Amino acid sequence: MGNEQDKFIWTTKITSKGQIVLPKQARDVFGLKEGDTLILLGDLSKGIAIAKYDDYLKFAEEIFKLKEGKDDKK
Repeated sequence: MGNEQDKFIWTTKITSKGQIVLPKQARDVFGLKEGDTLILLGDLSKGIAIAKYDDYLKFAEEIFKLKEGKDDKK
C-alpha cells in the first residue's frame, strides 16, 4: 500500500450567506476546480457528504447499466 494518505480532515466555516470555502488541499486532493458542480448528500443521523457531481453521475450510470443487464435476463 505505500505512504499515500487516504483519510483526511479539514475545517471550514459557514458565511452569513450560507457559503463554505473548500480548503485548497481538499480541492487539490480531489481534483476540484472552479465551476465544478458538487452534490450534497444528507443523513440526519450521519451528517453531510459532498461528492463531485460528474463522478456521482458516472457511478449512478454504472448502477443503471448493471440493473438493465439484470432486467434483460428476466
